[in-house]
Amino acid sequence: MKRRPNPELIDHENPEWTAADFKRARPAAQALPEILGKEVAARLLQPRGRPKSPDAKVSISLRIPPETLARWKASGPGWQTRMAAALTKASPQSRRQTAAVGR
Repeated sequence: MKRRPNPELIDHENPEWTAADFKRARPAAQALPEILGKEVAARLLQPRGRPKSPDAKVSISLRIPPETLARWKASGPGWQTRMAAALTKASPQSRRQTAAVGR
């Protein structure tokens, strides 16, 4: 037996979309300039958040001894940047490049 919809939850001013409504729908980038004007639409369609970096960092989970982490944190602000630099310098690829330059 089907449940009847709650009449208090039915919004007559905003009815459920039909297949025809979905067929007529257009992306916001096409519809907004016609409705609001180009300037307002451009402002609304701008990407939000932090700009994408060409060399974005990757978030990982790294298990290290608590004493090691405490020493890095005790070194003051910027400890994560210094840790990343130390890891980069100690990486195998970095060592090969350094050895090749030194020859």
